[in-house]
Formats: sequence, C-alpha cells, structure tokens
Amino acid sequence: MNALLDRIQSPADLKALSLNELTELAEEIRQKIIDVLSINGGHLASNLGIVELTLALHTVFDSPQDKLIFDVSHQSYPHKLLTGRQALFSKIRQFKGLCGFCHPKESAHDHFYAGHAGTALSLALGVAKNRDLSQRKEHILPILGDASLTCGLTLEALNNIPKDLSRLIVILNDNNMSISKNVGAVTNILSRFINNPTSNKIYQDIEHYLSKIPNVGSVLAKQGHKLKESIKNFVSTAPFFEQFGLSYVGPIDGHDIGKLIDTLQALKDGAKPVLLHVLTVKGKGMETAINDPTCYHGCKPFDKITGKFHATASKPTFPQIFGKHLLKMAENDPSLVAVTPAMPAGSCLEQFMERFPERCLDVGIAEGHSVTFCGGIAYGKKMKVVCSIYSTFLQRALDNLFHDVCLQELPVVFAIDRGGISGPDGSTHHGIYDIGFLSAMPNMVICQPRDGGVLKELMESAFTWNRPTAIRYPNMATEENQLPIMKRELGTAEVLQEGSEIAIIALGHMCSTATEIAAILQKLGITATLIDPVFVKPLDSDLFCRILHTHKFIVTIEEHALSVGLGSIINSFIMRNSFNAHVCVLNFGIPDTFVEQGSHKEILQELGLTAENISKKIVSEFYPLSKPSLTTKPS
Repeated sequence: MNALLDRIQSPADLKALSLNELTELAEEIRQKIIDVLSINGGHLASNLGIVELTLALHTVFDSPQDKLIFDVSHQSYPHKLLTGRQALFSKIRQFKGLCGFCHPKESAHDHFYAGHAGTALSLALGVAKNRDLSQRKEHILPILGDASLTCGLTLEALNNIPKDLSRLIVILNDNNMSISKNVGAVTNILSRFINNPTSNKIYQDIEHYLSKIPNVGSVLAKQGHKLKESIKNFVSTAPFFEQFGLSYVGPIDGHDIGKLIDTLQALKDGAKPVLLHVLTVKGKGMETAINDPTCYHGCKPFDKITGKFHATASKPTFPQIFGKHLLKMAENDPSLVAVTPAMPAGSCLEQFMERFPERCLDVGIAEGHSVTFCGGIAYGKKMKVVCSIYSTFLQRALDNLFHDVCLQELPVVFAIDRGGISGPDGSTHHGIYDIGFLSAMPNMVICQPRDGGVLKELMESAFTWNRPTAIRYPNMATEENQLPIMKRELGTAEVLQEGSEIAIIALGHMCSTATEIAAILQKLGITATLIDPVFVKPLDSDLFCRILHTHKFIVTIEEHALSVGLGSIINSFIMRNSFNAHVCVLNFGIPDTFVEQGSHKEILQELGLTAENISKKIVSEFYPLSKPSLTTKPS
C-alpha cells in the first residue's frame, strides 16, 4: 500500500524520484497519517496541509546539514516519515513511542524541541550566526505558520534579520488558521493578496500598461515606479516583509510540488534573506478536516472512512465545565470579560465567544499580550476579567503576570487549563511548573478544584477575593454535581475524611488517588485523615496547624513538579512553624526530570503516582515494623 514510502529511508532517497512519483508519495504520506491518527489521535489537519511543502524542502535541500527548523512543530509528521522514522510512526504520541513534536533525541534531522509558537525564526537567526562565525555554508530554513506572525517573538526576530544574511529562506506556510481562525491585523495583511488574485500581475505589469497611453505613456512608464509601489502597497503582502529586509516571493501554491521545487531551487543560493509565501489548505486530502480544521487540528481517534470521531466518556471534562459555567456567569453579569491567546476551542470558550463577541476575545498567539491586556481591562476594577490560558503557555507570560497584574494589584482571574500531565503532547506541554512561579508572586491566590462542583464554586467566589487569582485544573473527565453553588472562603481547606496518626494532603484531582490510598491503608488497620487543601496559596494555617499537632505522619500528593509545588510549600510551612521536630513527611509528585509523552495512566505509573505505589511507600517508610507488609497487584 505504501510502495514508495517504504523505500524512503532518508531524505536523500527523494532525489531519485520523478515529479509523478513525488506526487504519488504525497498521497501515500497523507494516507499513512490518516491511518495512524485514526487510532492514536493527534495533529491531523496541519500535517495533511504541509505534505507537498515538506517533500519539496527535503528534495531540494540536504537535511540534516541544511537545517529545517519547524515553528511549533506539530506539523512535523511528514518530516518524521521522510527521515527514517516511519517504522515507529504507528506509535506517535504514545508511551515510549515517537513524540508528536520535533525531538532532537529522536533524530539528527530534528534540531530543537518545539511545542510553542514563535521560536523558529529566532532560533534560525542564531543558528545562521553560528554557521557564519564557524564559516560553514549550510542553508537555514525556518518554517512558520501564518499564525506565528501574531507572536511577539517572531516580530522581534523579524526586526533583527541582517539584510545581507545569505542562505536563509523563511518559509511562511499560510493556511489562514491557527488552531482556530486567525485574528488580528497581520491576518488582514496576509489576506490582501489572496483576496485580490489578479493584483500580482497588475503591479508586475504596471509599466507595460502605462507605456500604452498615447503621447505620455513612455514618460509615465519611466516615472511610474511610485504608482507601481503604491498599487503594490495597497494589494500585496510584500512590503510588510520587505520593510524587515526580506526579499518576498509568492504567494505560490503549496500543493504544487513542481512549482515548489522550481522556486526553492531558484532561491537556494541567494545572497539576501528571502521569505517564500506558500498557500496551503489545512486538512487537505480529508474532506471532513478541510471543512472543520479546528476540530481536526488536534483530534481524537476517528473513523477513517467517515471521519467521525469515536464516542468518548460521558462525563464532562474540567475545561467543558469551565466553559459552560463561565457562559452562565456572563449571561448574569455584563461586566464579565474573558480573554484567551488563540485557544478558544481547547478552553471551551466558543459558545461564550459566539454569544458575546465583545466580551470574549481571542488575541491570537500572544500570551504576554493576553495577560497585560487583561490587566488593562481590569484597571479601575469595574470589569471582572478572566484570562483563560494553558499552564504551559502561561510560562511565556511570567513577567507580564508579575509586572502588569500582580504588582498593579489587579484582580484578574487566571483559568489555568491543562494544569498537570498533558499526556500525548509530551514534555513541551505538561503543566507542571505553574505553582512554582505563581507562588512567588505576592498576593497571588492559587487554588485547584478536585471536581467540577468545586471548580464552579471557585469560579463564583474568585472575584470576591479582590486579588489576582489562579484556578488551575487538568483536561480530564470529572464529576459534576448539581448541588447549590456555595461561596468559597479564601484560604479554606476541607477535611474529607477523619483519621488518626497519618494525614494525606492531596491536591485537586489527586484527591481521588488519596481516597484509594486511604482504603488500602484501612485494610491494614491504618486510618488516614484526608485533606483537600483547595488553596495552595494562602494555605489554611489554622487547619494545618491543628493537623500537625495531632498527626505524626504527613503525606502530600500532587501532579506537579515536586521541587516547587504543594509538597515544598507544606514542607516550608512545617519548618516555619517548628513542627519539623515531631512529624515525618513524604512528598509524592513529579521528580526533577522532563516527562515524555504517553497516556495519563502510563505516565503516572512510570512516575510512581499510583495508589498502590504510594501505599507501599507509606507503609515501608512509616510502618516498617509495626504493620503487616503491603502486597498489591501491579496496575
């Protein structure tokens, strides 16, 4: 079924193929991606749209000597298939399998880890500087999506391109999409040419037309460059990039392999930096993905014949509960405003955005701007502002958070999605560091719900605290009760179960793991007190002082980096309040390592964050002689 693809062991093998064979290979690659992702899920539409461009790049250039640097790199699946990884491709985004993003430890053809937008051009300029200082000659090819142009880092890099930098070809893969539809002024600049398909011919031939005017034509033609430039500025994308010293070429059809190869060959040895504008269709080759590129951007498993997604669990997820309840709050409160940096779909804000477009705003891939923008909206404290952002993306706005929200004492509520293990997305996307940098901010509130009911209570209560507040939650199914929503008092923990001697403090959804642990210990005659802190900052000082007076053994459990998470905060509390002389503490969380991709269950198993493993450690550390040994079956 993959007669050509099976022959490709490295990009060098492409150079012997005819244009017809490359076209056939493109379809084999598409079918391979569809076959595998129908089972695994993953980034579908973006990869289907970049097949021909990837083939052309690898045909013309010599990877890995020539450096292909993918922005975000969620569109690197064709690249992986062409660089010796097709035998492992069926395990993409799976435990111990291929990463869904570029991964230097996988292949010499991957030069950087990349899961965040806007990094490719800065990296490319750095690599080019390294090359020139080392007197090497390779080509540097950053491959940007059009949505990356809304990212401040890309604009900073554009501002620093040397005008005489040779063998740098910036590839702009323009499909008019981020995850959702692109927004902002840059999108309008790029769409000018697309919306005026005859304009390129007009400004290229303007002198010819002027010369035809009787009597004065030749004079106008000689002086007509200003008119020509005026028309060009009006209808073309080119001047935008030319102001940054880039020679602009395009736009060209990103699915015409022959045209792509010819153009890249012509640009290959240019003495100036070039931007090649390529137009592609996100989802090409699969009609359902073309019609709904947002849903098929990062997709779940689906029927590869019909394109329909397979049924999933009936329980709602934390993001779904958040999106639904935030809309309900907005219906009852016209002062409520939500902002997201290019994640309205993932954060479940699409209904809110459709219902109240003036109060639910997508600012594009601009995390720093989104946070500072929220600070501006919250100025005067007459508006209730929610910044909906993934944990991994909030990392990019650390200074904005400190300088423009916390220092200004503005009560912005940060709905921090994907707080915890991000499963198949891997090391670039796990939200396991935010408590560390958030807890360093004076007056910042940090809380995490254990279920959907507590999430709604925190959402309803957050604006009464009148402080910057972070509500973090994972992307996983949870319980959603229909009980009346109670207001949460700031810094108040909950005791879920009373016991003696040992207290288990579990953060958020890890309360369910703590309940399993308590049941295992109960069978051994060990009764545990279970505590949901709800608030990481401020801690419930009165409750924890009482617990530390009455319990000898303390256990903390979290799905977060141990070095800067709940465990370290509890340990600090114990030391500051002089309980360290008579209590023993065990902290369970994520060790000081980068966590690779896999299912949530597989990753927790590898990290030892299962009820069985934690119970064994508790018994071996706290009850090595006085209690029976614990034996459990591996999960």
